[in-house]
Amino acid sequence: MEEIELYLAEAEDLMEKAIHHVNFAFSKIRAGKATPGMLDGIMIEYYGNLTPLNQVSSINTPDARSIIIKPWEKSIIPEIEKSIINSDLGLNPQSDGEIIRLNVPPLSEERRLQLVKQAKHEAENGRVSIRNIRKDTNDHLRKLLKEHVSEDAVKNAEMDVQELTNKYIEKIEEMLHRKEEDILTV
Repeated sequence: MEEIELYLAEAEDLMEKAIHHVNFAFSKIRAGKATPGMLDGIMIEYYGNLTPLNQVSSINTPDARSIIIKPWEKSIIPEIEKSIINSDLGLNPQSDGEIIRLNVPPLSEERRLQLVKQAKHEAENGRVSIRNIRKDTNDHLRKLLKEHVSEDAVKNAEMDVQELTNKYIEKIEEMLHRKEEDILTV
């Protein structure tokens, strides 16, 4: 019985991590408002290492339409600009030698629909991940049948795993709904 509870706890932990991953993926999908999190995936070459942008500069949003990046070393400004241009953000950096300013244009209807599609894709990846966790956990539970664990205990545990799966898939649906509203709000 103790093994069953361990498998259930592990499944819930993995499902929670899947939720965090979907949430992180959603945070990188911009919804028309400038946020420092939009730049989380940007890596720059810094002393021979790929380094996250937020570790070599301060990033602020003075208003809903702009982002200010203040690098700690002026010499890396061209590298930051290159990384932003090469990213899929579609932003054009403007530098004055001290700071880099990013103007976040309002989203077109077509771009909003693309972002909704991207959010749905990320949500589906999360749902698939949760279903895979369910499958793996159920496989482990069925193996316990060979180790003299009662069939009823395994069936009950499988029902618990299904309840967890339903709970976490519902969380993803709620997150997707909020993100779609956020993206489509003009």
